[in-house]
Amino acid sequence: MGGAMQAQGTIEFSSMSDDTLQATISGSWKIGASLPSPATVLTRLEADQGIRDLVMSASELQGWDSTLLTFISNIKRECHSRGIRLELQGLPQGVERLLHLATAVTEKKDVLDTGRRKSFLYVVGKSTIHFGTSTVEMLSFIGDVTLTVIKSLGGKASFRRIDLLNLIEECGAHSLPIITLISVLVGLILAFVGAVQLKLFGAQIYVANLVGIAMVREMGALMTGIIMAGRTGAAFAAQIGTMQLNEEIDALKTLGISPMEFLVLPRLLAMVLMIPLLCLYADLLGILGGAIVGVGMLDITLVQYFTQTQEALDLTNISLGVFKGLIFGIIVALAGCMRGLQSGRSASAVGEAATSAVVTAIVGIIVSDGIFAVLCDVLSI
Repeated sequence: MGGAMQAQGTIEFSSMSDDTLQATISGSWKIGASLPSPATVLTRLEADQGIRDLVMSASELQGWDSTLLTFISNIKRECHSRGIRLELQGLPQGVERLLHLATAVTEKKDVLDTGRRKSFLYVVGKSTIHFGTSTVEMLSFIGDVTLTVIKSLGGKASFRRIDLLNLIEECGAHSLPIITLISVLVGLILAFVGAVQLKLFGAQIYVANLVGIAMVREMGALMTGIIMAGRTGAAFAAQIGTMQLNEEIDALKTLGISPMEFLVLPRLLAMVLMIPLLCLYADLLGILGGAIVGVGMLDITLVQYFTQTQEALDLTNISLGVFKGLIFGIIVALAGCMRGLQSGRSASAVGEAATSAVVTAIVGIIVSDGIFAVLCDVLSI
């Protein structure tokens, strides 16, 4: 009989004052036990409309599980809707922690805003604040990366060498097919465009000069940077964003491992090592693409084409293109890693991080290329 009593949960009411009601929870509140429903408390509250405070005491509680949590949650919701203050006393620590977790719902900042249309001034103000915040975050990220690079020069940075080798393969060898295709096509296009105008003056031989200088100084580095932004930069953002989603970055910080050293630094080094080689490869393929048009359609021999190309190019042009590619590669790596670390903790946020990384990298590449153009004009290079 005693066991049957322990398998039951009871609730008893007593008036503490005219506007305060005490409900004492006792017995075992577990699944399968004979338990009162929340309607028992609600009926008692409706019977006395003057009640403004409800005190629930669990000092005599013998056992509990999720049933008790559901019961208390329902009572809290009803008391809130009726304007009644609820005070919980004597709850086990486990119940208090679970109730706190159940009610501490954070705002999801990365969900789409489907609210009503905002005013123009609101949109402008919000965009201005977002721009300022993003600028500060970007400068802070660049500063952290700079400190990490300086630390790595002293041999104090910690990352796995196998990760660096894998990233070098991903940034280098795996990028060759798409760079080959795009570079040859760009060389073909430049040769076609040049041939149309040069034919008017009978100067088809200078197609080689046009393609060679354009590929080495500009298009080789530019197209390689854009390709790497869409391919590798997005991959960096998605990888780190997924780690942010799975709380792996939090785990690294808990273990005392810097995400800048373990995740950002090897990706930056891999891009810096591979981009110059990819630029030279793109330059060569673009010149070969132009040779296909020059030799196949303009009655220029292969020897003439490459001799003309060799006379048009010098070490300054080649060095300028490679240096541009190096800067573009740094921009791509930083954009991908930064957007990945800034990613929210949802699947849609990871996709947005990858998209934002590509946009940021391409904008950075175009802006820096414009700066290079102005500097080259000022320096007469």
